[in-house]
Amino acid sequence: MTVRAFPIELDLDGIEAVLPHRGDILFISKVVVLSGQHFTGQACWRSGLPTLRGHFPGLPMVPGIFLIEAVAQVAGAGMRVGDDRAAHLGVDHVGVLAGVRKCSFRRPVAVDEPVSIEVRSRQMAPLAASVSGRVSDAAGEIASMDLLIVKTPRDQLLRPAATG
Repeated sequence: MTVRAFPIELDLDGIEAVLPHRGDILFISKVVVLSGQHFTGQACWRSGLPTLRGHFPGLPMVPGIFLIEAVAQVAGAGMRVGDDRAAHLGVDHVGVLAGVRKCSFRRPVAVDEPVSIEVRSRQMAPLAASVSGRVSDAAGEIASMDLLIVKTPRDQLLRPAATG
């Protein structure tokens, strides 16, 4: 087991070192690993992002699925750096969003509005973790969700499913 000194801060380069996301699909810009199961992060979706042009013309807002993905990204980066089990798997495994168990949105997020993300994870099995996330801004909570993250061998991600 590796001894870690918390908090561990990840900037964009640190995040890219542990997550496979790049370009417009990398939603988070900072992660702070407070413990092996507690992480915070920051995200902001800029107005020029091509995927936001049609959501909605004249009333640009961030799609809810982007908030879910941002929570999953904070969880993935936090676990890879702070959790011994996830860190031990190395680059041969990728944390994949496998389920949204519960999710509620209290209000929309405007484009160019920075948000804070708080995540707590709980190991359920050697390759699965339950994640609870909260998205908020200066005015309060925006969304809350419970997710399932599964660490999957990289070489199995794009294999066609067996038919039977």
